[in-house]
Amino acid sequence: MIETPGILLTVLSFALVIGPLVFVHEMGHYLAGRFFGIKADAFAIGFGREIAGFTDRRGTRWKFGWLPLGGYVKFAGDMNPASQPSAEWLSLPADERQRTFQSKPVWQRAIVVAAGPVVNFVVAILILGGFALAYGDIRMPPVVGGTVPGSAAAAAGLQVGDRITAIGGRSVETFDDLARFARIRAGERTQIDAVRGDQTVSRDLVIGTELQRDRFGNEYKIGRLGIAGAKPVIVPVSLIEAPVVAVKRTGQIVSMMVETLSQVVTGRRSVKELGGPLSIAKVSGEQMSLGLDAYVFLIALVSINLGFINLLPVPMLDGGHLFFYAIEAVRRRPVEPQVQEWAYRGGLAAILALMLIVTFNDLGNFGLWKNLAGLIG
Repeated sequence: MIETPGILLTVLSFALVIGPLVFVHEMGHYLAGRFFGIKADAFAIGFGREIAGFTDRRGTRWKFGWLPLGGYVKFAGDMNPASQPSAEWLSLPADERQRTFQSKPVWQRAIVVAAGPVVNFVVAILILGGFALAYGDIRMPPVVGGTVPGSAAAAAGLQVGDRITAIGGRSVETFDDLARFARIRAGERTQIDAVRGDQTVSRDLVIGTELQRDRFGNEYKIGRLGIAGAKPVIVPVSLIEAPVVAVKRTGQIVSMMVETLSQVVTGRRSVKELGGPLSIAKVSGEQMSLGLDAYVFLIALVSINLGFINLLPVPMLDGGHLFFYAIEAVRRRPVEPQVQEWAYRGGLAAILALMLIVTFNDLGNFGLWKNLAGLIG
């Protein structure tokens, strides 16, 4: 295995992660639109000037842009970011107008918009289901097998044989539930409940902080309880059970994403920990060098991430469109075009600001700012 991925492997790995996931996301929109009789004018992978493409017999232009960081489907009549009727749309002949996005009822438009993120989740579920089918479901009971001296668990007085039932008010079924809860809450105070013999004990503790460094030199701050688990059990998973296991794991990952996002919003986690395309490219190369399993698992994680982010109720994202469609369904009329226009301008500004922040962080992670400071100093 390669210890440090080269630039060629990193670029190739990134393209093989982002390209297919963007394609299936946009294909979700495209197929849902086709199902409801909406004509697609363009299907694009990448932004910027077209570097290659063709037009099919339905009149859809399939093209590749020079900046492969996203994609889009442009439906007929979709003439503004808010996808609202315009004077140009009203001037179309009646038969052409019937094949446009704006002519469809709100529930159909909502399905078309939601189809992209849904496909991303489906891809992740298929991958995670395949892993479960191939390797089984690793289960470890939430029983204390030992505590690390000086750890949060030791300070709280947890003993060997204690069966953890809840942490932070959340039910615990497996040892992984404990680890997932603690991992993203370093330094936070919480309560842990356990059964000891025929007694129930509750302890307050502060989750420990551990700085980990992987083989590539990346550093991660994670939370640790300092509990050693019991021996894991690998349970075979059938073809029928695999989707259930995969959906559960996908839900757990989304739950961690929601919690991490809330920590950033509330200031409990620094925005410096956010990463962007450069970080994804770096991790893609690293996971590719570790082997196919690690790389395919990364694809599932990025696919869940794409689906989750696109469903956030931010104008310009799929979730922003769905938010306005929900209001339209309740009010029985669309939100005023001027309100939507200003909302989408605000959404665009927020997305651009976020891109600047994560790019700044990515460049810092690559050592650019440290090297510049050294040159200046």
